[in-house]
Amino acid sequence: MAPTDFPPSPLVKPSVLNRREVARSQLFAIESLDLRFSNGAERQFERLKGKGQGAVMLVAMPDPDHVLLIREYAAGFDEYALTLPKGLVDPGEDIVTAANRELMEECGYGAHRIEPLVELSLAPNYMNHRMHVLLASDLYEKRLPGDEPEPLVVETHPIDNIAALLAREDFHEARAIAALFIAREKLRGEQDQQGWW
Repeated sequence: MAPTDFPPSPLVKPSVLNRREVARSQLFAIESLDLRFSNGAERQFERLKGKGQGAVMLVAMPDPDHVLLIREYAAGFDEYALTLPKGLVDPGEDIVTAANRELMEECGYGAHRIEPLVELSLAPNYMNHRMHVLLASDLYEKRLPGDEPEPLVVETHPIDNIAALLAREDFHEARAIAALFIAREKLRGEQDQQGWW
């Protein structure tokens, strides 16, 4: 029997020997952690902690074949990027309410139907940020004022042609790419089930 055939031993989380905040901005705190692992190894890790209740990202479908994307300024790259509508969950909101509000603020639509798809993380070794991805359909026109510094450009793209989006230089956000593939597979699965009946 190969060593990989044995059941893995249970992992034991490292002990936190010391925790301290080393920097803070309006949106983030950087925390330093001194850790001792179960094998005795000690290491120092840093992590970026966001404020708030998490965030939402929407795969919003104005019809069964298309998805709404927004073009917004991405300060991390100092360029405009094409991505899915998204935003922070405000205090007191659940993720569905937050998703509908963000859709109204960023795209000028609300959704009669919103369903959670998946929860994604981003760089979990360095961040505690989680993104709730939701599928929005049965859209209606409604705009709410948002906190964006300039109007966002809203574009419509076929959800079955993700390859064309990946070929573009301005579409590169990993969470948006994952969300589109997950939504497309869910929709294909639903179509396959309907085909059986």
